Amino acid sequence: MTQITAKQVNELRKQTGAGMMDCKKALVETGGDFDKAIDVLRKKGQKVAAKRADREAAEGVVLAISSSDKKSGAIICLNCETDFVAKNDSFIDLARNILSLALDSNCNNLDEIKQLNFTSSMTINDKLIEQTGVIGEKIELSNYFFISSDYVATYIHPGNKLASIVGFNMSIDVIEEVGKNIAMQVAAMNPLGLKDSDISQDIIDKEMEIGKDLARKEGKPEDMLEKIATGRLKKFFKENTLVNQVYIKDSKKTIIQYLKESNDNLDVTNFKRVNLG
Repeated sequence: MTQITAKQVNELRKQTGAGMMDCKKALVETGGDFDKAIDVLRKKGQKVAAKRADREAAEGVVLAISSSDKKSGAIICLNCETDFVAKNDSFIDLARNILSLALDSNCNNLDEIKQLNFTSSMTINDKLIEQTGVIGEKIELSNYFFISSDYVATYIHPGNKLASIVGFNMSIDVIEEVGKNIAMQVAAMNPLGLKDSDISQDIIDKEMEIGKDLARKEGKPEDMLEKIATGRLKKFFKENTLVNQVYIKDSKKTIIQYLKESNDNLDVTNFKRVNLG
C-alpha cells in the first residue's frame, strides 16, 4: 500500500478545504494521486448534493465588490443550510473568490459564473459540488448582479446578509464618501427604483387600487377616490424612489439634494440591492 505522508494530506486539505481524514482516505484510495484524490472528493460532493437537493438553503452570505478602477461592481449571494456554516471563514472566502472571478470576467448571470474556471481543472460549478461534500450541506448561488459606470460604490452590511452596489455618472473628489452614503441608503431603505419612471405600471396600478380602497373605507365620496389615490401615489413615489427618498443621515434633505450639494451634475445611474432570503 502506498505510504501517504502528512504533507500530502495537508496539501490536499489546503486546496479543497476537506477534513484531514477525508483527504487521507481519498489519497489512500487513489494511491497518492493528487488529481484523482480531488475527483474522489468531488464525487463525494455529488452524492451529498443529490441527497440534499430538496433541502432549503436559506442561510448564506451576500457580498459586494468593485473593480480596482471603480468602474464596475458586482454583488452575489452564496447560500448554505445553516448560519454556522455561513459564518465560517472558508465559506466566506469561497463566496469572495467566486465574486472576484465573476467581476473580473464581467459575468452577467449565474450560468456564466458557474462555467468559469475556479482552478485549471475545476469550474466554479465543480467547486460548489466539491464543497457540498466537504461541508455536508447544500450550497448554491442564488443571486448575482453586475453594473458598470463611471464610478461604482459598494456597501456590505455587518454580518454579510445584505449588500448594495451603486453606479454614478462621474468621479469627483468626494465620490468615495458620497458613494458609500448612497450605497448605505439603498441597503437601508430598499428603493424600488431610481426615479418615478422606473416603477412598473403593475405596481402603480396596484398602489392606485389600494389608495382607492383605503379612501372608500374612510367614507370618502366615490368621485374623489381617484384624486385621493393619486395623492397617495405621490407619497409612495417619494418613499420608494431613490432620488426622492429622505436622506437617512439628514432628514431635512432628499437624496437628489444631497447629490447636488456634492456636484450639480452628479447623478446615480443604477443600483442593485440583495438581501439574504
